[in-house]
Amino acid sequence: MNLKGKVALVTGASKGIGAGIAKALAQAGVNIAINYASNIDDAQNVERDIQQYDIKTLVIRADVAKKDEVVAMFAAVNKEFGKIDILVNNAGVYSYPLVEDLTEADFHRMFDTNVLGPLLTTQEAVKYFTHGGSIINVSSLAARKTVHGASIYAATKAALNEVTKVTAQELGPKNIRVNAILPGYVDTDGARSMGEGVEEWAKQLIAATPLGRKGLPEDIGKVAVFLASDLSFWITGEMIAASGGLI
Repeated sequence: MNLKGKVALVTGASKGIGAGIAKALAQAGVNIAINYASNIDDAQNVERDIQQYDIKTLVIRADVAKKDEVVAMFAAVNKEFGKIDILVNNAGVYSYPLVEDLTEADFHRMFDTNVLGPLLTTQEAVKYFTHGGSIINVSSLAARKTVHGASIYAATKAALNEVTKVTAQELGPKNIRVNAILPGYVDTDGARSMGEGVEEWAKQLIAATPLGRKGLPEDIGKVAVFLASDLSFWITGEMIAASGGLI
């Protein structure tokens, strides 16, 4: 797979899907920069977990929706590792207000992190991908499947899918591939903390999943490893559903 010794920056890697992706890449021999926004303890726990794979790590805080912090983060990662080969845009926020309850703050919070964030990190990554690279955007099946209360969140992921396709075209001549993973229901702390009714909602999604179980962060991590590796060198601009067949 030709990943040993490469360097990946994974945003939002302190828990959930981001942590699963960081661990899968580390197991494949990739050195990992673990980005977090607020909880350094969780980020350091992920770092301890992946150091068993004899790779180099860096824990770094940055809000991906703030350009100055993104610029500083990339500079720090490059200083630590001497290069950057892979960017995983996983950092994201979500809430599910009904349309009559949503606020401007809800809109800007989700679009700033979920759409502006990947644009800013991609813009900065291009400066460091001197020999090409792989950008992996973590989208959501919510961009395709109607989810009650997800008018803003689903819109951010649909926008991220379009960002993926356009940037893949723009960056292809630089040998930079851009793809998106669309997870279905994945069992994470965030999913479990969504509030009243989440258990029944999860049961319904699992029942509608042909492979008959909930997704796990490591399931998404394996897809990310494939997209980061030379095995996918002819794939760019694609939306890959990792949902156990849920549509």
